[in-house]
Amino acid sequence: MKKISVVINTFNEEKNIRKAILSVAWADEIVVCDMQSVDETVKIAKSLGAKVVSYKQVNFVEPARNFAISSATREWILILDADEQVPETLVTRLKELVKKNISASYVEIPRKNIIFTKWILHTGWWPDYQIRFFKKGTVTWNNQIHNRPQTKGDGLKLEAEGKWAIIHSNYASIGEYIERLNRYSKIQAEEILKSGYKFKMQDLFEKPVSEFLSRYFASQGYQDGLHGLVLSLLQAFSFLIVYLKIWEKAGFTEQTLILSEFEKGTKIVSKDINYWLNQSKGGSLKQFLKIFKK
Repeated sequence: MKKISVVINTFNEEKNIRKAILSVAWADEIVVCDMQSVDETVKIAKSLGAKVVSYKQVNFVEPARNFAISSATREWILILDADEQVPETLVTRLKELVKKNISASYVEIPRKNIIFTKWILHTGWWPDYQIRFFKKGTVTWNNQIHNRPQTKGDGLKLEAEGKWAIIHSNYASIGEYIERLNRYSKIQAEEILKSGYKFKMQDLFEKPVSEFLSRYFASQGYQDGLHGLVLSLLQAFSFLIVYLKIWEKAGFTEQTLILSEFEKGTKIVSKDINYWLNQSKGGSLKQFLKIFKK
């Protein structure tokens, strides 16, 4: 029995879809769920033998995941984004798991993020586990952006090795990062407001700084060199934009700067920086931290 379907969601992915489909040409079925592309995505997918189904245009992929999966007919589903590829080593591993009839309902696969032409090994982007291979009916997505899907049964996590990783051609340029940031930050701001959050001025300072410290220090972004520093700064900037958009949705309401609250926030940040300064063993990191602290 043919057991594996690959499901790919697309929107204007003519630059990527060919490589994605060719990397899974071994699959028993390839389903492309297109969200009203106006370029050559559908034409290319059909020319490569994929089954194409349509879904309404949405600003992020999660709402279309379940529909796309429902169009697949095989026992096991592999989810792939149009800007991702599956190496032969991972193909062999997945086929072996199916052949062995493993008891696990789903498999968490590491993802190799290529950002600004470099494989990012730290900064919170590795191993970047994703639930992408599962028995049909055991994994579902909700309609929130970048959320972990709901699962049934036990899972299996592959080792964090490059040979078992999905290759993700993530941000290719600063412009692409900014374009996606603008789109995603609007959605994130709306979701935060739905949770009942009320805008606080100090979050414009505390949230971005916390994100930078988390990425650059806790996730060892400094080990990714200039890429790690730039990505940590960009991620911090994305948090600033999210909370500015929340302020915008609140009607740009004025708030009084309470110095005691601001000082409290700076003390927390200073404490965090001192912590990483004390933890630092590398000379270059320690020197950067001293500069950052100043």
